[in-house]
Amino acid sequence: MTAVVVGAALLTGCGSTTGGTSHDWKLPAAERSRWQGELSERWAKLKDWRPEDWDRWAREHVFRNPVVRDLWEPERMTTAEPQQPGPPLTEPAAGRDPAGRDLSDPEPTAVQAVPVERPYTRYPASGKVFSTAPGGGTGQCSATVVADPARPGKSNLVWTAGHCVHEGAGGGWFRNLIFVPAYNSSGAASSKKKPTMAEVAPLGQWWADQVISSPQWIAEGGHSGNAANQYDFAVLKVHNPDGDGRSLEETVGTAVPVWFDAPRDQLSISAWGYPSSKPYDGRELNRCDGGRPVRLSFDPARPAMLSIGCTMTAGSSGGGWFATMPDGRTALVSNTSIGNLAHTALNGPYLESVARQALEYVSRKA
Repeated sequence: MTAVVVGAALLTGCGSTTGGTSHDWKLPAAERSRWQGELSERWAKLKDWRPEDWDRWAREHVFRNPVVRDLWEPERMTTAEPQQPGPPLTEPAAGRDPAGRDLSDPEPTAVQAVPVERPYTRYPASGKVFSTAPGGGTGQCSATVVADPARPGKSNLVWTAGHCVHEGAGGGWFRNLIFVPAYNSSGAASSKKKPTMAEVAPLGQWWADQVISSPQWIAEGGHSGNAANQYDFAVLKVHNPDGDGRSLEETVGTAVPVWFDAPRDQLSISAWGYPSSKPYDGRELNRCDGGRPVRLSFDPARPAMLSIGCTMTAGSSGGGWFATMPDGRTALVSNTSIGNLAHTALNGPYLESVARQALEYVSRKA
């Protein structure tokens, strides 16, 4: 069967508030620098986009993700390279915002990552995304099962980082995208003997049907941290070709709500993921209880990133950042995007109206 992966990105015009859809425009690959002066204005208007604007772009940018039987064997999963941009080469933005706050804070104090207790099926919302790159090679990231606002109790939605699904500026979509909830729950892949598929993927392999990434990541993302990482998120809709007809949420038993516009000064964040660069190997689920986040900004016109102390490395990209909402429920408030050279801090996008639009769009298409 063929699955169609849809990515929404601002490569057409901005939504009109006076009726009708906007005029199309495309970012010329050969003349990208000529458009840089206009990008910030385009992004500012993104909040005015309507469903038909997202639809227009999606119809022009379709990626097919056919199910390939037996592609993702346990050994191929364990040897996949982590997907994560390098630490920022761009200096953080200086100065203060209109409220008088520093645009970027000093780096947070390091927090040592700790292993999550097995079996991971006790925390099945967390898992791994695997993919192949357009030019070859395999990749891995972390991800989270999130609630579908249109289908309470029956979500097939997964949240991860934009760079886990698309190469960014000038690049293409990753292929053979799958999500494996509670990857290596029993620890079988951590031993020297070869694990079975049931041991590394106890809740199945879920292939992507649709995916949305932020417009900014698609147009500007790169191999080192920059302003595009302030919108480095993605949402996947998945299915299990070998399943029993139940949704992902019904199968794993949970889905985490996404808390948009969360009050950053009131958050106490715990970041989860599968770090795979040394000293980690990608086979163990870890977490950092980073507490209250500080701010990191490359572009003051965009929401400052959340930053916490954490020693997790590449491979933890896309992993969920969790906080407790006023009603006592645990919610996703960000995802791992980039770290620093010393591997003492992680940074994730602040999820506001653009992220909400992305989730609602793929929810309507599910």
